[in-house]
Amino acid sequence: MKLSLNRRYSFPASHRLFRSEWTQEQNTQTFGKCANAHGHGHNYTIEVAVRGPVNPETGMIANLAELDQFVQEKVLRDFDHVYLNEQIPEFRDCVPTTENLCRVIFCRLSGFPHARVVSVRIEETTKNSFEYRVDEHE
Repeated sequence: MKLSLNRRYSFPASHRLFRSEWTQEQNTQTFGKCANAHGHGHNYTIEVAVRGPVNPETGMIANLAELDQFVQEKVLRDFDHVYLNEQIPEFRDCVPTTENLCRVIFCRLSGFPHARVVSVRIEETTKNSFEYRVDEHE
């Protein structure tokens, strides 16, 4: 039997949605007010789901303290209170949409040694959330 464990974290960060090779008009037409030259911020909430067998000795899929430490080291330490476009290497040449943020965070967490990370869901606003997950057949 396999179960899933979902754990939530949060961090504030700012970004600007734009492509440097496009004109301001193209950027505004595509990204709207998110192309503002001064950027804008969000209080992101991320939900990490891990899956695996229950350890018969501990009764847990993964130790929450170990998961928390891993997320802190791989994501929160780097992403908390930063300008994603310039301070996160993955976004220097990639538009930091929340879709891409999901993918980047998933990749950073995929090495968790105690259970399999199966999805990363990010709530950008109360109206918008995005999820990156592995194919169930993988």
